[in-house]
Amino acid sequence: MPFHRMCVSARSNVFKAGISVLGLSFGLALSAGAACAQEVIVGLVTKTEVNPFFVKMRQAAEARAKEKGLKLIARAGKFDGDNEGQVAAIEDLISAGAKGILVTPNNSSGMLDIIKKAREAGVLVIALDTATDPAEAVDATFATDNFEAGVQQGAYARKAMGDKKAVVAMLDGTPGGTVDTFRHDGYLKGFGIAEGDPSIAGAAITNGAQDKGQVGMENLLSKNGDINAVYTINEPAAAGAYAALKSFGKESDVMLTSIDGGCAGVRDVKDGKIAATVMQFPYKMASMGVDAVADYATSGKKPSGFVNTGSFLITDKPAEGLESKDTAWGLENCWGD
Repeated sequence: MPFHRMCVSARSNVFKAGISVLGLSFGLALSAGAACAQEVIVGLVTKTEVNPFFVKMRQAAEARAKEKGLKLIARAGKFDGDNEGQVAAIEDLISAGAKGILVTPNNSSGMLDIIKKAREAGVLVIALDTATDPAEAVDATFATDNFEAGVQQGAYARKAMGDKKAVVAMLDGTPGGTVDTFRHDGYLKGFGIAEGDPSIAGAAITNGAQDKGQVGMENLLSKNGDINAVYTINEPAAAGAYAALKSFGKESDVMLTSIDGGCAGVRDVKDGKIAATVMQFPYKMASMGVDAVADYATSGKKPSGFVNTGSFLITDKPAEGLESKDTAWGLENCWGD
């Protein structure tokens, strides 16, 4: 029985008892109040409130918490990289009596102390999307295998370019997060080059934002107009990169790829703005996280280790030897909603 229904049932019984025996109803009211005071709280702390990926994650957590009868408290950093804001949010959730906290760390090693404090207080802590460093700092991680997703992106770009000599630009996210490191390194492996390879024309920090993706791409193109392959940390950054490429008249000459799999990003693939993207499933991550907290609240059972929530390469121009889905499938399944 969902937790909120138990509270409603208790209040109903109190009312019925109060009709016959006032003294007894008062005693039951105290018991019902205590039961409802034990409402299970699940906290969700995302990197930002505005990134579409985290908006979808919050929507999933809200829907599943309502279904399970849990109270969701959602918080976020003020910007991508706001470690202090996330630490403060977890501190507040501990004080509020959260039974479990789901977190996408802005800085994979910057939250270790507050996560340790939460776990010592008996709070289940699960990382979503972004692993902590070390990974065992949390009870479990539900996320994309971001290194493998990067490999998928890089392998597609290299195969789709054929024998063309590559001049690569790297539009990275935010330093300090495992997602950024894993995707970057995975792309290089998939593309078949190493860090420092002369084919890498340069890199820019985008914080996963469209405006910074555009500025970063413009700056890199100004320095090297021969760029013909662009790695992007996510689809907002890719949208910014495309705008920059178009302003330089190079939108048809560059192999632009990404990772996310949001509906807007899949539409950009369909429209030819992005050659391919790698879809991940934030709805699944958040739903599984809420389920784990509900299970922990009733049984004390904790999940452990890394749970890969999967990824798929999305493109309408398949590359030989690489498994992929087309944009029709992508639009039906974007982000696992």
